[in-house]
Amino acid sequence: MADSGIENVDNLNAENSLRRAPSAGEAQKLWSECLHVIKKRVNERTYSTWFLPIRPVSLSGKVLILEFPNLFFHEWVDTHYGEVITDTVRGIIGGEARVEYSVSENQPVFEDELPPVVIKKPQIPPPAPRKQPEFTTNLNPKYLFENFIKGEHNQLARAAAQAISNNPGKTSFNPFFVYGGVGLGKTHLIQAIGNAVHNNAPDKRVIYVTSDKFTTDFVDAILGEKTNEFSNFYRTMDILILDDIQFLTGKEKTQDLFFHVFNALHQMNKQIVLSSDRAPKDLKGMDDRLISRFNWGLTADIQAPDLETRIAILMRKAEEMQLDISAETLEHIATHITSNIRELEGCLVKLLANAMLSSSTITADLVRRTVREISTTKKTNLSIDLITRYVCEYLNIDEKKIRDKTRKQEIVNARQIAMYLSKELTRSDLKTIGLHFGGRDHSTVIHSINTVKEDMTKDVMLADTVQSIRQKIETAAF
Repeated sequence: MADSGIENVDNLNAENSLRRAPSAGEAQKLWSECLHVIKKRVNERTYSTWFLPIRPVSLSGKVLILEFPNLFFHEWVDTHYGEVITDTVRGIIGGEARVEYSVSENQPVFEDELPPVVIKKPQIPPPAPRKQPEFTTNLNPKYLFENFIKGEHNQLARAAAQAISNNPGKTSFNPFFVYGGVGLGKTHLIQAIGNAVHNNAPDKRVIYVTSDKFTTDFVDAILGEKTNEFSNFYRTMDILILDDIQFLTGKEKTQDLFFHVFNALHQMNKQIVLSSDRAPKDLKGMDDRLISRFNWGLTADIQAPDLETRIAILMRKAEEMQLDISAETLEHIATHITSNIRELEGCLVKLLANAMLSSSTITADLVRRTVREISTTKKTNLSIDLITRYVCEYLNIDEKKIRDKTRKQEIVNARQIAMYLSKELTRSDLKTIGLHFGGRDHSTVIHSINTVKEDMTKDVMLADTVQSIRQKIETAAF
């Protein structure tokens, strides 16, 4: 009896030793059992698409290692079916079982599957590298580090941006997430990175795109059944610059695709640059996985510039415009316009325009009047309802109809102009503006604003109409 007991213990130890040793054969056997169970839990298409390509690599103790064809495949399966796989493995070999993953573009053959005789294959020359399709960088050549005014309000963001431009993808600032209010220079800064890299290394693939454009192109790709081409295009970039990422909030499918593009680029040490009007933690409606990744690199904010910086910005702009203007005048403008850089520059442009229209020199009175027209302090006196009333009166449109769901062109045009002026003249966000016009969503508001902006550059009469309405509204506000 004693010998029998010893023999049983020896057998058990041998069995456990065998179980602990990594084995591709045992992994294959276990995974076959798992597939049998999983096949009953998912439909046939899911099973053949996402589970059959997975290869069991080894089984060591209760740790099963599975190999995926590529990173995208792994991300998808782990996100959507990771729990299914883990539950199934634990159901077969016990609750302490663990599943680990590996990714390989060229899957190896298991040792016990190798044929006894190695057959020498003919040498085939590697295919010539595929030429990447041409594309437009969308970069504005005017946005350079040389004309970006440095101040305490943007010191960290600017220093990081220059470091990135010198060594894209190789610094710890990846991704680089810059955020701040409207008109503070975020777009200028992130495009300066792209321009610097593009000018210094023309072979680098650099693209700048707004989130709105990214979403629109993705929708077009879905309609044209070209989502793979769309995704693969962005994965070929050395630097991806995505502006106003806050507009991806609420767009689940676009976020999901961007998540995988982000992972692929980051895995290859390609540079990702993002901008937003708020910090990652404040992006309500954004996938937690993305927010987590936004914090992987450097997050830097840009504040409103101080008085000295505002004066420096105005001096630079006046030089570019060849505008002869006194230091006192610049200080007056900088003192009264404090919210953002865009309005500072806009004030100089409008000052020059007013002087030309009135055929007069730039006087103190003209400066005060122009500052009063531009200053955002007037926004507290304006409401969307007031703007809507003036737009409808000027265009002779029934104010009630502007909120209706109608496709009559004259009403659509009036609504778009009212939305554009509401964004320009009030502090209301896109959602609030949409609610004032029949509960329309923020994407409709964005489309309306962009349409008016674009049409004004092509249609002088429209530009004059919008400007006339704006003047009437601004006059009424005081």
